[in-house]
Amino acid sequence: MKQFYFFILLIFTASCQYFDKQVPDEKELLQKELKSINWKEVDEYPSVTNCDQISDKKLRQQCFFETMAQLIQEKLNIDTLSILYPELDTIEVKVTVFPNATMQFEPQFPKDSVAYDTIKIDSILHSRLLDFPKVNPAIKRGIPVKTQFILPVIIKSE
Repeated sequence: MKQFYFFILLIFTASCQYFDKQVPDEKELLQKELKSINWKEVDEYPSVTNCDQISDKKLRQQCFFETMAQLIQEKLNIDTLSILYPELDTIEVKVTVFPNATMQFEPQFPKDSVAYDTIKIDSILHSRLLDFPKVNPAIKRGIPVKTQFILPVIIKSE
């Protein structure tokens, strides 16, 4: 029986090191986790139904950008934008996809673009860029997030 008590005493003295550990601070853990997140990239890029079946991340992103550029070009080709501004062959459009799957389009003009009526081009773009197919927002850690990108849109004159 003495050996049993000695054994129990030995276990208690040896196991004290397991009870003495400090629990990490909640704020420290949060800061460490926030620093480990790459805020410049998303886990899944925005997507349209045509691109949903693609499993590769880069190919799905490329499919989405090509589809969006094509849709914007189709919507702008019906307009008189190429007739009003024949020297304007490409417009960069800043596309914002919000977490609630809505989109916003803003034309991006060079700083010295006094040759164009930017207000008129902006109003034409806003009137034409409606009725897009449903876009699934980008996903970061399982949460829909806002994303922005700039698409070069080629205006074809017919």
